[in-house]
Amino acid sequence: MDRILYTAMSGAKQSMDQQSVVSHNLANVDTVGFRAQLHAMRAVPVQGEAALATRTSVAASTPGSDFSPGPMATTGRELDVAIDGNGWIAVQAADGTEAYTRRGDLQVDGDGLLMVTGRPVIGEGGPIIVPLGAQLSVGADGTLSAIGEGQGPEALVDVGRIKLVDPGQAALLRGDDGLFRPAANAEGEVVPLGQDEDVRVVSGVLEGSNVSAIEAMVSMIDVARRYEMQMKVIGTADESAQRANNLLSLQG
Repeated sequence: MDRILYTAMSGAKQSMDQQSVVSHNLANVDTVGFRAQLHAMRAVPVQGEAALATRTSVAASTPGSDFSPGPMATTGRELDVAIDGNGWIAVQAADGTEAYTRRGDLQVDGDGLLMVTGRPVIGEGGPIIVPLGAQLSVGADGTLSAIGEGQGPEALVDVGRIKLVDPGQAALLRGDDGLFRPAANAEGEVVPLGQDEDVRVVSGVLEGSNVSAIEAMVSMIDVARRYEMQMKVIGTADESAQRANNLLSLQG
């Protein structure tokens, strides 16, 4: 088989993978606090007997996520919060570890657990539990205040504080659950981030996805055309190989 099939196939495969990333981003264009996933490809020279200056394969090079802020939308709902600037909300992942999200549409479940994205929100002493039926408000530093059902403003009490973190220049990695975590240290351990007193939230506001629907659609068309081009190269190579075989059979 002509080696051009392998080089063209590598490009087609990576184009398919990039299409999956673009489709995922486009599907989350309306997801609160979503961070677009980035995907890039790089040329890798072919080594060994097939080495030629013009023969390269394509390999994926995923740089991570786009952490640029998304648009802010005022909702007026007390439990809708958005990070003002840099920062993340700490939540408890399914495996019990700490993870982070920019999503701020907080909910209270039937047991009084404060939840976001279906995961408990972490406070200073673990998952936050609030009084059922209470009127809740969130301060700029993440402090949760509650007024009991049937009580007046004078009964306002603090019931917890959302853990807000800022990794700074440290990289956060997206997990399969869509939550972010810091990279593992030299010992292979993922150390939770500490509370950052400078992180602030705004109540009654939600941060939208930072995915541009127009840019995602243009990227999807571009990737589809590149995939089609690679498939045409494969088809041309196969056609050339068949013609060569016919000529050889005639000579024989």
